[in-house]
This record gives sequence, structure tokens and C-alpha cells, in this order.
Amino acid sequence: MTKLGSETAEVASLRQELLAWYRVARRDLPWRRSTDPYAIWVSEIMLQQTRVAVVVDRYQAFLERFPTLVVLAQATEEEVLALWSGLGYYRRARMLHKAAQFVASHHHGNLPVRSPELRTLPGIGSYTAAAIASIAHGEVAAVVDGNVERVLCRLAGWEAAGRTSGAKLKRKVGDLAAKLVDPAHPGDFNQAMMELGARVCLPRNPQCLTCPLVSRCVTQGEHRTTPRPRMISREVGYALVVRACRVEPYSDEVLLERRPATLTVMPGLWELPSLKDTGVPAEGLRLSLRHSIMQVNYSVRIRTVLEGDADRMTVAAGERRWVRLSEAAGMALTGLTRKVLARAHLLPGAGFSATQMPGQDTTNDKALYGF
Repeated sequence: MTKLGSETAEVASLRQELLAWYRVARRDLPWRRSTDPYAIWVSEIMLQQTRVAVVVDRYQAFLERFPTLVVLAQATEEEVLALWSGLGYYRRARMLHKAAQFVASHHHGNLPVRSPELRTLPGIGSYTAAAIASIAHGEVAAVVDGNVERVLCRLAGWEAAGRTSGAKLKRKVGDLAAKLVDPAHPGDFNQAMMELGARVCLPRNPQCLTCPLVSRCVTQGEHRTTPRPRMISREVGYALVVRACRVEPYSDEVLLERRPATLTVMPGLWELPSLKDTGVPAEGLRLSLRHSIMQVNYSVRIRTVLEGDADRMTVAAGERRWVRLSEAAGMALTGLTRKVLARAHLLPGAGFSATQMPGQDTTNDKALYGF
């Protein structure tokens, strides 16, 4: 692998093989049909620590509502968070909005072209800047995300970084990525590297027999990595308080609570009130589900609570208001709240099976939705 960093013929051959594979094997993802730097920027921010399958629909809905950077800049934060609800890591949405407002005010609504200038914007680091600049403008800038780092470590035979060697390894990976990126097709090359890591060079059980670079790979299989932290299990309970209006479909109202702006996690988002007692008896259980975030597995129990019992049975932690279910669908809800309302068949257009019974323990969602 050391030759790949120095010998032009070896590097050129690797580039050709990888790009040939990518032209045939790449997924038809909506953001790959565009060279609009704004659309590419939105997709890259959404894809950070979120599964592609989750992003696809949300990306399209986001661009329908905010088709240009200027439209996004003119929107309120509440509107942006409402479209982001369910993707998690809401700081990404706030920084995207803040950067759009800055670009609209200081750059006439046009994103900077080169990666160094892009890195000066809120929420845009070296990875995102290189992705936008290489894909939209053909800048010869290497993209290094977790997938690319894994591919390069295995090609070179490097073990994953420990606590003391992380910075050194990242420099080595960055240097190698910069040497390998194809100057003629930097955007396609970067996407090919990410695609290879996402679909072939997997963290566990890599598909080496189908890898276009297997003959050049020192590792040819899994490489030694730092053990992941163990998951933590927690139990939480929320109250579903609904009062009937019966004027039209979804005109019933649900009691929601806004998380205080002083919180560091999801400030300003709306959620169901928390129960004082998470030990919900069987007769009061509306539904249960699992919700995973980072290294925490939440066991969530939802209890039906009467309007008159809400104050006694819940913990008041923020502003509360009654919201029509038709309105709630367009609010900046936490991912968990949106999931609960959908599973309870209380949101318009929620596509969950009517055979799901109250109290059923449903899927353990590993997508990093956030709540």
C-alpha cells in the first residue's frame, strides 16, 4: 500500500478501477442527480450520522419546502426544525439555517465555491466543504468520512486509532486520501470511496469478494478497531393526553410541552409531557416502543392520561399548549413524539399497520432520530 502514495501508475490504476465499479454499482440517490451546491450541502448535512434510507424522503420534502438557499434563509427556525423532525441531531438544522442566513446576507445567496471559504460558514467542516466543492465545482479535495477512513485503513493495513494515536492516524488517512483523489473526476471519486465503504467495505463482515480494490488491500477483511462503548438501557414514560373536538378529521387536540431554550439537548422542540412514574400498569399502557440514540437504548412507555389528571401525573418542565393533531404534524416535534403520534394513528398520513395493538413492543429503531 505504501506504493499507492508515491507511484503514479499504481494510483492511476486504482482510480480507474474504483470509478469503473462506481459507474456500474452506484445507487441512484436523489442528491446524485444534481450539481446544485445548495442541494448537495443539504444532503451532506442530513447524511451526517443518519441512515441513507431515512434521509431520502426527508431530503426531497425539505427541498420542496426550501428549494433555494434564499428561501431557507427567509424561513423561521421553527419551520426548519419542523421539516427536520425525525432526523435527530437538531443542531445540524440550526447551523444549516444560520449559515443560509449568513450567505444570503453576505454572499448574495451564493455559496462560496472553494472549500477553504466554505469552511468559514457555521456548521461546515472540512468533510462537508470538500464534498460540496468537489461534487459541485470539481475542486480536487479529498473527502474523508468514517466510511472512507475505514477503506483507507484496510487498504494500507492500518489498525484503527487508539486514544493516543487518533490524531496521528487521521493525518495519515488525510494525506493518503489527498494523494489518491482523482484530479479529473474528484467528485465521482469521493462518492465512489464513500459508496465502497457504505456497501462493500463494511465495519463487520466486509464483502471482499465483490470489492474492486481487493487485490490492492493489505487487510482483506476486518481490521482491528477500538471496541465500541456498551449500550446503556434506560426506561422513560410519557403521557398521551388527548381531548376530543370532533369537528373534522384530526381536529382532536393533544397536550404538548416545549423543551426550555436553556437545555443543551433539543431546545425549543415540542414533546409529550413526561410521566412522574414510568411504571405504567398494563391497563393504562397505550403503547410501548424502543428508541435508540447514540449509546442509549430507551424503553419508552406511553400512558393514556385524562385531561384532568395531567398536572398530577406529569412533570411540568416547559411551556404547555393544546395543539390540534392536524397542526402537530407540521410542528417541530422531537423524533420520539412524532413516532409515538404516528404509531398511535394520531398524525395525518401516518403509515403504520392498523393491526398493531396498544402496548405492543415494536421495532428497535437504530436510526439516530433523536428526542
